[in-house]
Amino acid sequence: MTNGGPVEHGYPHLDTVRAAVTALYKRLSYDTIHAFATSVAPADVAFCDTDDLHLGAQRVARELVRHFRLPDARMIVSFREMEHAANVELAAGPEYFIELNDRFRTHRRDIGAALAHEVMHVYLHRLDLSFPGTRDNEILTDTATTYLGAGWLLLDAYREDAASSQKLGYLTPEEFGYVLAKRSLVFGEDPSTWFTSPQAYTAYTKGLTRARHDERQPPLTAAGWAGRRRYAKDRRHAQDRVVAAAPVGVPYAFTPDGPDAPDGRGPLRVSFPCPTCHQRIRVPVRGRVRARCGLCRTVLECDT
Repeated sequence: MTNGGPVEHGYPHLDTVRAAVTALYKRLSYDTIHAFATSVAPADVAFCDTDDLHLGAQRVARELVRHFRLPDARMIVSFREMEHAANVELAAGPEYFIELNDRFRTHRRDIGAALAHEVMHVYLHRLDLSFPGTRDNEILTDTATTYLGAGWLLLDAYREDAASSQKLGYLTPEEFGYVLAKRSLVFGEDPSTWFTSPQAYTAYTKGLTRARHDERQPPLTAAGWAGRRRYAKDRRHAQDRVVAAAPVGVPYAFTPDGPDAPDGRGPLRVSFPCPTCHQRIRVPVRGRVRARCGLCRTVLECDT
């Protein structure tokens, strides 16, 4: 939790975020991911100053348990002074004890954001899905919370001006916006009307631009002129080598497809990340190709 200090911006954790999206699709499957097509509604997690603190927190926790389909999990919420925003005790269940920072006694509209992250910890614990290391595991949790429909709360808790700042979670605001945009592009959901923080809206629009950039990388046909020209140059270099070299600074890579021809210029395949789930796809280099990602079922129009 950032409370008054500097807020990190940009995309320093982007590789881990993309790996987390891939891990979700692999662990949950396409059908389970699409069972979360509707996000948590703002009205269902609203919390006003007139609500009873503990009863309201329990109500929001139950709503998040319902959203993440954990019907046999009971969240016991308490408040205490602590360094972090919240903490959950990951036991066998069915009861889980969540502690929230005392700050939320007077910042009640952000209680849903803090609880969403902690309930996702329980969800991932039950799935036995984790990344090694605290940092990467927390990034996985933020990414999963957002991609499965509750992370807009975490982004909306981001506020920053000349005098103060607040941010919850391990992702930067732009990275939250990126994951939220990825979700939006898959499910056709527009979360922009839910934000109460203007800074959150700005971060979402920046993330949306970055997410759309993923859909315009060669060999996808939507790639721009500059990307197509660079791709054609890299393809020629790969075809001129006995062993295809991986181009530097681009998401695609060329590899030989079967035995080399007598002149050393055998057929090639190109691999590139799926713009939806980031699993790598490998297709032959032979012009126009329609590929379907076996993980997220996205159909991709390519010009290889």
